Amino acid sequence: MSAQRPRLVPAHASAIRRLRPLAVAVGLALGLGSLSAQAQSLQELYDAARTYDATYLGAKALADSTQYKAAQADALGRPTVGLSAGATTAQTDPPSTLSSTTGQPIPGSGDRRGTTTLQVGVSATHPLYNPANGATISQAQRSLEVSKADLETAEQDLIVRVAQAYFDVLASQDNLTTAQTSKKAISEQLASAKRNFEVGTATITDTREAQARFDLATAQELAADNDLRTKRLALDAIAGRSDVAPKPLAVPVVLPSTATGDVESWVGIAQTQHPTVRKAQLALAIAKLETEKARATDGPTVDLNGNVGSSRVNGSGTSAPGNTVSASIGVLFKLPLYSGGALQNRIKETLQLEEKSRDDLEAARRGVVQGTRASFYGVQSLVAQVKALEAAESSSQLALEATQLGYKVGVRVNLDVLNAQTQLFNARRDLAKARYDVLVNGLKLRQAAGQLKPEDVAGVNQLLAR
Repeated sequence: MSAQRPRLVPAHASAIRRLRPLAVAVGLALGLGSLSAQAQSLQELYDAARTYDATYLGAKALADSTQYKAAQADALGRPTVGLSAGATTAQTDPPSTLSSTTGQPIPGSGDRRGTTTLQVGVSATHPLYNPANGATISQAQRSLEVSKADLETAEQDLIVRVAQAYFDVLASQDNLTTAQTSKKAISEQLASAKRNFEVGTATITDTREAQARFDLATAQELAADNDLRTKRLALDAIAGRSDVAPKPLAVPVVLPSTATGDVESWVGIAQTQHPTVRKAQLALAIAKLETEKARATDGPTVDLNGNVGSSRVNGSGTSAPGNTVSASIGVLFKLPLYSGGALQNRIKETLQLEEKSRDDLEAARRGVVQGTRASFYGVQSLVAQVKALEAAESSSQLALEATQLGYKVGVRVNLDVLNAQTQLFNARRDLAKARYDVLVNGLKLRQAAGQLKPEDVAGVNQLLAR
């Protein structure tokens, strides 16, 4: 064994010299990513998605339309004015004179008479007392607030979708870089094992182990490349652009404080500010107004009516040709006396729907509380994982260096080096992925608590490379 060791040192030392830069290269690749001329920031892609994403634009158009629906309801409390005009013509044939001798009508003895009447008028109605209309107007105003909550939900969803797609691409890039770097390192080990086997300083086992690892790394590289293509397509579909290259995190990576405070403070905010809770509260208010409107339908209404008209009569058939002007104003009182039970059953129906809205509000609050708690603890767990993976990266680097030294002096075998390399590469890949997850889930936490705003995108964007 001691006679063979001098021949082992040059071959192993050469392999280690080639492998050493790879351990550094994978770290740089995971940190810097692809800094091409077309690299775009998260803010740029979010701004592009606001003008392209069909889901968000559809929600925005629906919210914009609600203001016009509310304006239609406002018209119920305003007067209505109408114009009417008409013209009629009447022809009258008087009886003919009869002959005294023959008893037959004498031709031309009667003259046809005609009358033409022209009429024009303006009528107006203004509700003086109509509680049902007042409830409808109030419902429309609350429906406008519901549309704003829906739009806020759509905007928060867009932020999360863009951020998720953005960092999914970065994670896929890191995964591909890890697979490529690992494959290159394994290929060096495979070449070293083959050389050592040829000179008789190693067994065929080392070669076969390295070959098996190389084949597996090739398969992982192909899968990672396909996954990156898929993730890029998803990001392109949201932003409306092609071949988007996201900017990586700036190095050194400094993550912001995300889940600050205690979970109860987040829950308290979520119960009052979350758009889902606000929407459920507005739905309950609308249901109460529907009950109020149903009850008002069974009561009296008072309208102010007025009209002004003018008519002109001409022709030989009238004895008083000329213009006539008329005007009237009055108050109309209506009170339903019997509707076959329809109004009473409508009231009972709205009361049950009101109870349903109350239950929906409670369900919305419970769902928001549960989602906020889960998101809060999830972010805390991810932050702890980042710290653990940072320690794992450091220890894996030291373990690889020790294993390479042991391989150099002959106390470690080729498989040990392969395992140490894989452990280091995976630790760096997992660390990068955990950092992305902290940022994305930080946004999701703010979404769960109803606090996510477009300004939060700028906060994450500042962490990216310039």
